[in-house]
Amino acid sequence: MSWRLMIGALVAPAWLLLTGCAPLAPAPVDQRGQRAEPAPGRAVVVPTVYQVRSGDTLYSIAFRYRLDWREVAAWNRIEEPFLIRPGQELRLSAPPPALALRPSAESPAPRPAVPEPEPERSPEPAPAAPSRLPAETRSEAVSGGPAPPSGSRRVGGVDWRWPTAGAVTRPFDPAATRRGIGIAGAAGQSVVAAADGQVVYSGTALIGYGELIIIKHSDTMLSAYGHNRVRLVEEGSAVRAGQPIAELGISDRNEELLHFEIRRNGQPVNPLDFLPRR
Repeated sequence: MSWRLMIGALVAPAWLLLTGCAPLAPAPVDQRGQRAEPAPGRAVVVPTVYQVRSGDTLYSIAFRYRLDWREVAAWNRIEEPFLIRPGQELRLSAPPPALALRPSAESPAPRPAVPEPEPERSPEPAPAAPSRLPAETRSEAVSGGPAPPSGSRRVGGVDWRWPTAGAVTRPFDPAATRRGIGIAGAAGQSVVAAADGQVVYSGTALIGYGELIIIKHSDTMLSAYGHNRVRLVEEGSAVRAGQPIAELGISDRNEELLHFEIRRNGQPVNPLDFLPRR
């Protein structure tokens, strides 16, 4: 046997031993100790119990798992102003019927309802025939509501406007992990509230959204603004439609754009069905 063959016979087992003992790569986790978000197209896995971490709000937890914040509050008997604390455990599914019907220690047992006599009703005039109006404004105009302001569109009881200037370069994809639209722009340009409301989240705890702002417009409607460079509003702030709330930043794909979502009853919907047509 030549000296080259002898060296190869000695080195090969040692190389196999080293590579065979190499540690496996760890599973991806985010900076908050949670699993990274699923790949596009995969369903969001909702845990039965969630432990509140610093920076969480009731709305951000519901937003992360595409739940209705009102249901999460009801399942955990959280009342207004809907405050939660780090370390608190929250149910993210409906409790068993027996547990749901059991009164809490803080609340007294409900009193039986006593029926009240119905007042005499006077005859009502026949309602006038509704005028022909666009679908998104007809119901509110008939009930006496004001017409939507110029440059806005009323859908779902909310007057919506565009949150920033620019073309839609990422259309709504119902199979995506983050279901919204991407509006291209220049880093630093103004991002405004798409409608009147209250800021219910302002932070960076939701992986994949960067600097994120969530605004509550009604009990059923939320809007979200991701990949900001700077956030200009804090949680609890009341904002008006068109008010600057952030500066546009750079996305996880190194694009200058705003990620914009609208949630109805906790579920993502296509923002183009709510925003004014350009």
